Amino acid sequence: MPAWDTETGNVNVIVDTPKGSAIKFKYDTFKSIYTISHLLPPGTVFPFDFGSIPSTRAEDGDPLDVLILMEQPSFAGCLVQVRLIGVLEAKQTQEGQTQRNDRLIGVSVASRVYETTRTLEDLPQRRLAEIEHYFVSYNKERGRKFRPIGRFGPARARALVRKGEKYYRDNQDRH
Repeated sequence: MPAWDTETGNVNVIVDTPKGSAIKFKYDTFKSIYTISHLLPPGTVFPFDFGSIPSTRAEDGDPLDVLILMEQPSFAGCLVQVRLIGVLEAKQTQEGQTQRNDRLIGVSVASRVYETTRTLEDLPQRRLAEIEHYFVSYNKERGRKFRPIGRFGPARARALVRKGEKYYRDNQDRH
C-alpha cells in the first residue's frame, strides 16, 4: 500500500494500537498478523490511536509512526486517512545507543472535533505538552530515554514521510 492517498493527498495510516488500549500491538510482517508487543503499566493507556505509514521506514527500520488525533478509537488494522499537522522530533536512547525517533502527529480526516486543525499551533499548548509527556513516560517505563528536540509543522512532517518512502525503497531487501 502506498504512503499517500493519490486522490486526496492525505497519508495512509494503519492503526497498530487503538486509543484507550493498555496493550501495545505490533504488526508482524513475517506472520502477517498483529501480535502483542508489550503491556503498559496499570492505569496507563494510549491517549490516541497510534499507527504506521505503509511503504515507509524510519532509522530504526520500522515504518514511520503517527499519533492520530480523533475523538473515538478505531481498531488494530484499520486504515485511517490522516492529515499531517506536524512532527515532534526527538532523540531516543536505549542501551547507550541514541537515534532519532520522531513522532508524526496527524488528524483523522473523518474527525469532527479536529476538522479545522491544520497545524500543531491549532492545538492547545497543554495538549502538546501532554503528548510529549506521554512519549517521555512511555519510553522511560521501557528503559529508554525519549528527549523531544523540537515541534514542527506539516511541511516538515510531509518531508519526513518522503524521506521515509525513499529509505523504504532503498532498503526493501534488508527488512
